[in-house]
Amino acid sequence: MSAKISGLSQAEAEKLLTKNGLNEVPEPQFNFFKEFLSKLWNLSAWILEAALLLECILGKWIQSLFVLLMLLFAAWNGASKKKQSRRVLNNISHKLTPTVSVERDGKWQNIDSKYLVPGDLISVQAGDVLAADLRLVDGQISTDESSITGEAKTVRKNPQDPVYAGTTVTEGSGLALVTATGSNSRSGKTINLINNSAAPGHLQQLLTKIIYYLCVLDGVLTLVIIIASFFKGGDLKNLINMLPFLAMMFIASIPVAMPSTFALSNSFEATRLSKEGVLTSDLTGIQDAANLNLLLLDKTGTITENKTAVASWTNFSKLDNKQVLGLASAATDQRNQKIIDSAIDDYVKSQGLSVQSASDFTPFTSATGYSMATAAGHNIKLGSFKQLSLIDPSASAKVKEIDFGAGRSVALLIDDKLAGVFILQDQVRPDSKEALAELKKRGVLPIMLTGDNQKTAAAVAKEVDLRGQVISIHDFSDETDTSKLAGIADVLPEDKLRMVKFFQQQGYIVGMTGDGVNDSPALKQAEVGIAVSNAADVAKRSGKMVLLTDGLSSIVKILDAGHRVYQRMTTWSLTKLARTAQLTMILTFGYLFFDYIPMALNAMVIYTIMNNMVTMMIGTDRAQITYKPENWNMAKLAKIAFSLASGWTIIGIAAIAYLNTHGWSHGTISTMVYVFLVLSAMFIILITRTKRYFWQDYPSKAVALTQLGDIILTVILALCGIAMTQINWTNLGITFVVALLAAIVIDLFYQPIMKNR
Repeated sequence: MSAKISGLSQAEAEKLLTKNGLNEVPEPQFNFFKEFLSKLWNLSAWILEAALLLECILGKWIQSLFVLLMLLFAAWNGASKKKQSRRVLNNISHKLTPTVSVERDGKWQNIDSKYLVPGDLISVQAGDVLAADLRLVDGQISTDESSITGEAKTVRKNPQDPVYAGTTVTEGSGLALVTATGSNSRSGKTINLINNSAAPGHLQQLLTKIIYYLCVLDGVLTLVIIIASFFKGGDLKNLINMLPFLAMMFIASIPVAMPSTFALSNSFEATRLSKEGVLTSDLTGIQDAANLNLLLLDKTGTITENKTAVASWTNFSKLDNKQVLGLASAATDQRNQKIIDSAIDDYVKSQGLSVQSASDFTPFTSATGYSMATAAGHNIKLGSFKQLSLIDPSASAKVKEIDFGAGRSVALLIDDKLAGVFILQDQVRPDSKEALAELKKRGVLPIMLTGDNQKTAAAVAKEVDLRGQVISIHDFSDETDTSKLAGIADVLPEDKLRMVKFFQQQGYIVGMTGDGVNDSPALKQAEVGIAVSNAADVAKRSGKMVLLTDGLSSIVKILDAGHRVYQRMTTWSLTKLARTAQLTMILTFGYLFFDYIPMALNAMVIYTIMNNMVTMMIGTDRAQITYKPENWNMAKLAKIAFSLASGWTIIGIAAIAYLNTHGWSHGTISTMVYVFLVLSAMFIILITRTKRYFWQDYPSKAVALTQLGDIILTVILALCGIAMTQINWTNLGITFVVALLAAIVIDLFYQPIMKNR
């Protein structure tokens, strides 16, 4: 039937494209105001809103204004960063638009799916995510229509049946005519391969843990202040007057800038990766790359070049060699050529022959193990020797002299009798050995997965210096020592999901490369699923990363991006915990030792706002690449942060004690404490962002400029007495010297701990 169907001419297609427009539906515009309002309705916002209400009830109108500004800033900042992340992912998504095999002017070609028009004749096969409404005109396929119906079961499609945009072809192949595109399609939109989620997977966990640690600390210190106030002879009125300070202690604990910092860092790296040949379809893949310690690698197309050549050909037929090769070419897929199809066609052409066309053709599927064609009155089957030997029982006796370990074997049956065997070989990529060595250097265990036999797999593993055992999947069990594995042979696509789950149960953070429709469940299951450049559409949609170039070098870039995000968020976590702990401890111990809270309420609010501004920029900071898989150990980070905060607190309390006993007024001390806290916060960022001494490294321009702006504003407020008691240049200089000396002393003790972080 396919012979009677023809596609459009290029001129007709261009005319229809002008009339109907591109095959896409513009996504709804990002609503900044709606996103802004949503940021006013979450846990962090509720705490700020409760504090605002308390300040208003107590008549603290200036403080109420500051809290309101903080609340609005948090909402505006969150919405702005969400808009930025959305823009980054939308820009990347254009590069992930599926390509379609379409017939134009009587020739098959691959085009961007957005250029499809009604009337186009396209080829569909398993793994395709359809980008337009179609009518099947030849062949049989099964589709997953859950994206439009919500039902997970597959639907069988026969000629003349409609097939809808956004559905996935799970089985079969055929030809189809485009019936509707863009807004006119049933789904109302084209396929979008991007998961538009700017919120990283671990963000909520990390956010909850940080709030937990800080609230526990604040709760304990608040209780201490309340009890101490009664022992010091305070009354209920005095306690009520302290409520704004206690409220501010909890406000300071809220990680207002954390979601924005995380989104900014991930978006920053997603943009960077897109320029390096890696597209990010899910931002969680970047952060998970820092924890990656095992990578399952496809041999073909990843370790070896995505081009296979015929190394040897043996004719077992009584037919002429040229006639047999011609019939073999009739069984290769001319519409959607894979590497084996191309290799056999190239070999046929190298023998001075032409590729024959088939009167009837059924493409290869993993279920059958072969393609089938009818040509020159013969039935031809081309595919797996294992599968085809079941059809011709005499085949095994004919191939005793064939070295199946020399490469990939492709058998040919003519009229259900073995007619020949091709041995194909893949060439190892020039960068594979070096890239695998780099992965191992970074603590990642690479394990090769291949459908080839054990002997072939072992030869490739040796060539790329993958040391360890190469075993057959049939010999793999729960008792297998995975740490000594170099590769697993005889792997079927459906085995890959089982492998991913097995290694995850063993405690590994698993990455995986894949390209086929049957790889999709495993790619989705893996923490870092990586679809290679020639992957099927559904595989690209399932993975979190899509490679634009062949080979392994790009995977190293993904690891680098993950480590940079991890280092920035570690810096943010340490900084937030240390700064907040320092603030609350200085205020608490100041009250216990000196009978007053040594910082003005207005200054406390300003300090909290300014800190959130500078910590947000950590998401763009320069970061160091580490050579081991990371993990989020919040208990350890909390211990380090509180130890750091204790050092600053001891020095701060000692300085306050000196000032109290040498004639400085409470108001002057309060402003000097504010300046000290701002400077210490800046130094804490510089100390925690590097494993070297802070004076030996420098932050990014954005971080440095924001810090400089905070310091200049602090100096102006302190010298002019805005929202706090005015101080002179001498007091300002003393505070700067104390903060600098404290930073040097603390860093001398801190760096040995930091290096083992």
